[in-house]
Amino acid sequence: MASKEVSAMIKQGFISDPTLSLSFSPSRTTPPRLYSPSSSPPPPPAEPTRPSLNNPTLFEMMSEENLRGSKTMEESRRRTQRRVAKFISELNAYSFKNGGLGPSDVRLTVVSRDGNRVSMDVHRIVLSEKSRFFAENLSQRREKGIAHTVEISECDDIEVYVETVVLMYCDDLKKRLIGENVTNVLALLQVSAAIMFDAGITSCLEYLEAVPWSEDEEEKVVYHLSQLELHGSIPEVLQRVSSEPSTSARSDGILLNLLGGILQAKDDKARREMQTLISRLLREDSLDEDSRFDVSKDTLYQLCHKCLSSLVLCLSEAIGTDGSKRDRGVLMAEIAREADNLQWIVDILIEKRMANDFVKLWADQRELAELHSKIPTMYRHEISRITAQLCIAIGRGSILVPKENRLSLLSTWLDALYEDFGWMRRAYKSVDKKLVEDGLSQTILTLSLRQQQVILMNWFDRFLNKGDDCPNIQRAFEVWWRRAFIRQCTDVEDSSQLQITVCSYPP
Repeated sequence: MASKEVSAMIKQGFISDPTLSLSFSPSRTTPPRLYSPSSSPPPPPAEPTRPSLNNPTLFEMMSEENLRGSKTMEESRRRTQRRVAKFISELNAYSFKNGGLGPSDVRLTVVSRDGNRVSMDVHRIVLSEKSRFFAENLSQRREKGIAHTVEISECDDIEVYVETVVLMYCDDLKKRLIGENVTNVLALLQVSAAIMFDAGITSCLEYLEAVPWSEDEEEKVVYHLSQLELHGSIPEVLQRVSSEPSTSARSDGILLNLLGGILQAKDDKARREMQTLISRLLREDSLDEDSRFDVSKDTLYQLCHKCLSSLVLCLSEAIGTDGSKRDRGVLMAEIAREADNLQWIVDILIEKRMANDFVKLWADQRELAELHSKIPTMYRHEISRITAQLCIAIGRGSILVPKENRLSLLSTWLDALYEDFGWMRRAYKSVDKKLVEDGLSQTILTLSLRQQQVILMNWFDRFLNKGDDCPNIQRAFEVWWRRAFIRQCTDVEDSSQLQITVCSYPP
């Protein structure tokens, strides 16, 4: 409920005649139920008895469902009564503690939407001092000895209104709110804002600023504070979820630092965990149309060039290293880490639909491909996973590049992929052999028929000699065979039988 509506409702509840109490519920034809919070609630309705049947009828099932709903409502009403009775006792204790206030001179009644009522004997001086709304309205009736009767109708939650009145009598509001949940404090804030209870507003905002929020609570806090017409402390409360308007340069700077830190990480387990985290967050941001944070193409390609330079350096060192100068295991780990970093960046490029330029960039790495061919397979097979990664994306249609770039990619890196495939398959359980083979097949089949023939004839000889250590792209071979021999013959035969007859019909 908006604060203006709550204020208007309370204004309607003020009664000019101090001897009369009215209920603003014109839609009700029966008088609201009256009860005292301290009295015991009426007994629940007796449960109807019915014979036990193995197959109850639809009517019996509906009756049982209605009965369960009635019991749930009754339990909820009892809980409300217990909490209200607790607040009334607390209010009486505060009144007794502050004996200088004298006898109460305002009868405050709160009426819920379902007609339940709670009446409290309170002091005009407390209401007027703590609430600017009550001060304005109760100042009109200052006759000594005359009690005011105030009624607040159509309340969403009686408990919140009664607890707000209790807070007016409390000396240490911050201490009083310790242990409350965020949802309840938001409700107290709404009522406090409606009656202009400034101390209550301040205490609720201080509470919200200090406590942690769950994700659901965060949404509620942002929504409710945006609805309330408050100023001053609200920006401080929302600082944890909002900041100055973000610029693309600022976002790129943050992301460049994060990604660069991951690429230079010393601990492989932590590096992989952060790679997974950042990838998931970027994926979520791409699905959020209102997201203000995204990574630029320039930033990602800057990191790609950095990884490529590191790979060239590592492979050059591997070629010039003999066993006495540097530990082979350390060198192999460095090459694997740099290749894995590049695979991760390429994954992000594919996810962001920015990988088209990388196909040409990778195809142009002839120096790297030459170095790759000069070192043992056990050191270099990680690099071929990047080629497989690109072929899978091209085969799925996730990367759209000209035929020249696709051919250049295979011309530079296909032989290396053939040589490293056995190591890739055995060293990494995460490598899906069929996925790589399907991606490679689809990529080859996007080329011209003559280019398909050259590549597949070369594969045919390799597969006969290598077996499972060579990608099995028989499907691509079959499609090429049909295209080259069967379909062309059929097309010639069909075209020879094709006849077109033209005739004119009389009008």
